[in-house]
Amino acid sequence: MPFDPPADAEARRAVQPVICYPSDTLPAPDLSLYRAAREDAVKTNEVLVPPREASCFGVPAGHFFRISSVEGPQVGDLNLWNSSNLDERFYSGKTRALHGTHLTTGQRMWSSFPYLRPMATILTDTLDWYGKDSFGGSVHDVIGTRCDPYTGNLLAQRQYHHCCHSNLIRALADHTGMSLGEAEPFVHDVLNVFMCTGFALDTGQYFMKQSPVRPGDYLEFFAEIDILGALSACPGGDCSTEHSSDVASCYPLLVETFAPGAAALSGWSGPTLSGYDGSHGR
Repeated sequence: MPFDPPADAEARRAVQPVICYPSDTLPAPDLSLYRAAREDAVKTNEVLVPPREASCFGVPAGHFFRISSVEGPQVGDLNLWNSSNLDERFYSGKTRALHGTHLTTGQRMWSSFPYLRPMATILTDTLDWYGKDSFGGSVHDVIGTRCDPYTGNLLAQRQYHHCCHSNLIRALADHTGMSLGEAEPFVHDVLNVFMCTGFALDTGQYFMKQSPVRPGDYLEFFAEIDILGALSACPGGDCSTEHSSDVASCYPLLVETFAPGAAALSGWSGPTLSGYDGSHGR
């Protein structure tokens, strides 16, 4: 049953918010160094991710990778791991707490505890012009978890296997030789590349809307550590109508990797692990 508001209700609502994790003390990436190294970088590989499927790719520390829209408007779900230790993986919740609900140029994808270090830094975002729209929507979110068969079954009592969660499991299993059951625990909350999302102002519910991405748009990263990535071309296509569907128009996504020149990153070293001593008060 609803309760009557207290006499000081408006005063309580008017209390000013406090940013939980001020970003001015975060270690800043050397974007000028990264951009200089990118100028003469040479393409080393590409992976074309089919519609409603996922593929893995590798990126050595100090190299670059680019995710591009190539045939039509398409969003993608991105997982990252330390290529030599899959327990260290992208931590979307902490990345959101540090940078906000959507990522863009100069911001980073941070790894899970107990490692907590930057895995990749966004170097170029051709959709940074979008900003935040009148609905509160923006691009490249770290608030959506990924479409998955469990929620689909819960809400619609159906068996659908080409959602991003299942796509990423199959890709990781195929790449590593693990079984599906072994691979599933490593699949984690994603960076929703090109996806336009926000929270409804009236209900607070997570929403999606048609992505502004078009062929030629891309998101490019600098790999801070040796990375194994997996990208799913979401079955929602541009997510303008349905979230997981065989009806939505879907297109491939292209992942390209680039190697800098031998001396381009002279003096650069990768990020160290968290400096916390791990004692937890004992």
